Amino acid sequence: MNSLSAWFWSESFWLPPNVTWAELEHPPPGEEYPRAGHLLSCLPLAFGVLAVRVLFERLVAKPCAHILQIQAGVSRRAQANAVLERVFTSTTSPDSWQIEGLSKQMDWDVRKVQRWFRLRRSQDKPSTLTKFCESMWRLTFYTGIFIYAIRYLWVSPWTWDTRQCWYNYPFQTLSPGQYNYYVAELAFYWSLMLSQFTDIKRKFAKLANYAKYQWICDTGFVVFSIVFFITRLVIYPFWIIYSVLVESWEIIGPYRSWWLLNGLLLVLQTLHVIWFYLIARIAIKAIFKGKVAKDDRSDIESSSEEETDTNVKIRNKSHPNGSEQSLKEGNGTNSFVNGETQDH
Repeated sequence: MNSLSAWFWSESFWLPPNVTWAELEHPPPGEEYPRAGHLLSCLPLAFGVLAVRVLFERLVAKPCAHILQIQAGVSRRAQANAVLERVFTSTTSPDSWQIEGLSKQMDWDVRKVQRWFRLRRSQDKPSTLTKFCESMWRLTFYTGIFIYAIRYLWVSPWTWDTRQCWYNYPFQTLSPGQYNYYVAELAFYWSLMLSQFTDIKRKFAKLANYAKYQWICDTGFVVFSIVFFITRLVIYPFWIIYSVLVESWEIIGPYRSWWLLNGLLLVLQTLHVIWFYLIARIAIKAIFKGKVAKDDRSDIESSSEEETDTNVKIRNKSHPNGSEQSLKEGNGTNSFVNGETQDH
């Protein structure tokens, strides 16, 4: 174990030449250096963040949701069926051929099989209230930590002159404001590591969408698009990456981990370009349609369109009279599925 730890924390890889971890562990009196141990010290705080989150969602987010008339709702449950349940475990959205096969096997109408899978998928989806509370928690944290960061970063000289980030690197004093900021951020993301399997990722504009305030949703999306462009495609590449690539090379020179870390930053910039392309597509749709379309980066929250397409495809295969009759019956099927209140 010691040999593995020594290999992973190799000074020749992580640190510039002639720098050791021991030097960073013993700063001058009254000063504090960033240390790798700070990463682990945030783990216990992550559980505290989770506890604060639970209290926030119950005592703040849910009352706000009730004021906005956002209810949890009770989703209808699909009737117990062992055969369909086994199929559902392998595929939650069977194709038209599978639907037809199940219809014949169980002597059910095709639309009844489709309805069963639609209801079964709905059972696993979180309610609008749950999604609202999670989004409000993230919005509150990000807003608070942003304000805190601006408070301390605004007066830091290296915010305006990035070359100062590399003078005497890595022997740089860690101020209490910086320490509190990074500890809070690390604890928050450690908490997300623990809750990622149950969380539903949502954006801040989703809050307005859940509350049925479309104009706020549209305005929030426009603000988000502008901020994303300025921060991710202007400030990040021409300020941050430039400093890390060019200024650090000039002042301290490259070392082994320098290549790895800069490579990861460039990968992130590539993702920024891809994400902005998706955002631009949504913005273009919004200009022509008058409202924000579905975010292509998010998961699909409704399967109605998918099921409508499946209905039409099945009718095309089931009726020999051609697409005209299929289209008519497909339209009738849409009305039936949307308005159906009872199983056959």
